[in-house]
Amino acid sequence: MRKRPYIKKEWCIRVCEDPLKVESQEHNRFRFWGEIEELEGRILRVITLEDKKTIHNAFLDRRFKI
Repeated sequence: MRKRPYIKKEWCIRVCEDPLKVESQEHNRFRFWGEIEELEGRILRVITLEDKKTIHNAFLDRRFKI
């Protein structure tokens, strides 16, 4: 992740493969949330394209609620 070098690609893949929550988003994108133990349990939100594999964006989500 160019803008967020502290986020590892393997974390994004892990979140997409085993999410806490998934939602569809406008423009055929999907949101995935997952807990990252290496970051003290913080929640990572990963946005993918419609194939649910191509990562569009990822960031730590402070407001996540199940």
